[in-house]
This record gives sequence, structure tokens and C-alpha cells, in this order.
Amino acid sequence: MISFLLSLLFLNFTLMMEKLLRLSRLLAGVGASMGDVGKIILCIQPQLLILTIPMAMLLATLVTYGRMNADSELTILRGSGMSFRAISLPVMYLGGACFLLSILMSFYLGPIGSAMLRATISEILTLKAPMTIEEGIFNTAFKDVVILVRNKPAPNRLADIFIMDDRKKDEQKVITASEGVIVPSEDALGFTLTHGHIYLTRKKIMTEIRFGGYHFRLNPTLESPVRKNSELTPAEILKQIRDKKGRRVPLLLELYRRLSMPAICLIIILLGTSLSLMSGKSGRIGGLTVGFLIFALYYTMLLYGENLARSGRLPVFAGAWLPFTILGIFSVWVFEKVNRR
Repeated sequence: MISFLLSLLFLNFTLMMEKLLRLSRLLAGVGASMGDVGKIILCIQPQLLILTIPMAMLLATLVTYGRMNADSELTILRGSGMSFRAISLPVMYLGGACFLLSILMSFYLGPIGSAMLRATISEILTLKAPMTIEEGIFNTAFKDVVILVRNKPAPNRLADIFIMDDRKKDEQKVITASEGVIVPSEDALGFTLTHGHIYLTRKKIMTEIRFGGYHFRLNPTLESPVRKNSELTPAEILKQIRDKKGRRVPLLLELYRRLSMPAICLIIILLGTSLSLMSGKSGRIGGLTVGFLIFALYYTMLLYGENLARSGRLPVFAGAWLPFTILGIFSVWVFEKVNRR
């Protein structure tokens, strides 16, 4: 159990750092506090655990049983009459617990965490981004948008404003205004601008628009305003499968993945101990190498199968479950081969 918890902590930390580095530029730009970063870390844990629980289980199994095999403890246990199935019993208990925990993360806590992550980032940027707008400094806290103000008479009032909006690559927009008021809302940041000009550039055509009042809206999130499939609950996925025929394939793939990822824990029950015994005296090193290669191959096959299903070259069910089926058959074959030794 200690090996499993340490492996889970290590893998979570590694994947979490990748996500935090992706968010760091944006969060640093708005002056996010340590408390804000802590909330984000908590929000991303369920989605990380969906990936790291099976990997940590395999890593812990290979490390524990690999050490026992390298020290000839497994040979002694089998020589005393204990069957390989009895030796694998602790991993069966761990695998069952990991499967149930992964189901909880995949179907319930994962969607909640994804939705909370979007809301948390939106709240941080909406509340704190206005404080980062300073006089005479280019503000780049928002992706593809640059804001420059000459004067800031009050925390929410701006004067002599220049905004370059490059969010639409085929339509660049430059806005100038003499005055403006920052108007934050629940999920967006708005600027009510007065007495200015809008310069629109489409290919080689430029259009100038003069306005007395104009509301400029920014959606301060990293993602699209449309909810991602990972944020949907199982009931919402099933409802959208019935109602939105055009999105049936990606929604079915999302549903199958939420079930197949936890089910890997059941495969590892057979695979982990078998690899430990087959690795010989190489013990942990040989087993870990083979284990990670199998995980890399599995995820590659999973993505490839899903892409084939999206393109219509494979039925959705086959594209989603073929890698799991192949790995499952391989695991049963390896387990029985080791058990008959």
C-alpha cells in the first residue's frame, strides 16, 4: 500500500506540474495567490487520478513483486506449495479497490472537478485581471488580446484606451476609445467604451467604424465557452446522445473511455504480478520497463482506435474497446502461462 501511495503521489505531481506550467503564464499575469493555485490543484486532481490510479497500481505491483522475485521470495513461496493465484491475492484486493475508486473519479468526481476548474479560472481572471491593467503598460493577460491605457483615474475607470484583438485570425480588430469602464460579470470581463473608433481588417480590406458607445467583451477562460465532454455527467452524456445525433460518436467515445480507463485496474491484477515473475532476476528494472512500454502502447492504440471511430473506419464500440480487449487477452494468457510453471 505504501508503494501504491508513493507511486500515486509521484505520478500525480508529475502530471500536475505539466498542467500548472500551462496555466502559469496566465495566472502569473493576473497575480493569482497561493490560495487560488491551491484551489486549481484540487480541481484537477479527479481528472489526473483517472490516469494515475491504474499507472500507480501497476508501478506498485511491479516494484513490490519485482523485489520479491529478485530476492527469490516468490520462488520460495511457490516452492512451499502456494499457488500463483494465492500469491496474487493482495493485488486482486488492491485492483478491486482501485477499480471502484477510478469509477468514482471517472463518472462523478471527474466531471465535477472539470466544471469547478473552469469556474475557478474564470472567477480568478474576472476578478483579478482588471487590477493588472496599469497605466502605460501593455497588458497581455488575455490570449490574443493586448490592452494599453494611458490613464487610470479609478480602479474600474480607464482613459485613452488602445485594444488590439487578434482572436479571429481572419479578422483583426483595433479599438481606440477616449474613456472606458470595466464591467466584470459572472463569466466574462466587459469594457464599456465611449467615443472611439474600431478598425477592422479582413485580408486587404480595412473598415473604420466610429462609435459613441461600445461594449467590448472578453471571456477570461482557457477553454471554449461550450462545456467539454469531460464536464458532462453520465446522465447528461446519455441525454445528449439521444438528442444530438451529430455528436453521437464523440459522446459515446467519452462514455466508453470513462468505463474502460477504470477497467484497466482489473487487467493489471493479472498483468502486474505476471510481469514481475517473468522479468527474472532483472526484478524491478525489467518489469518496470515492460510495464511502461505496455501502458504507452495501450494509450497509443486507444487514441488510434478512437480516431478510426471518429473517421467512420471502425464502429464506435470496436474503436473504443479493441485496445482493452487485446490487452485483456494478453494479460490472461501471460497469467495462465506463469501460473502453469
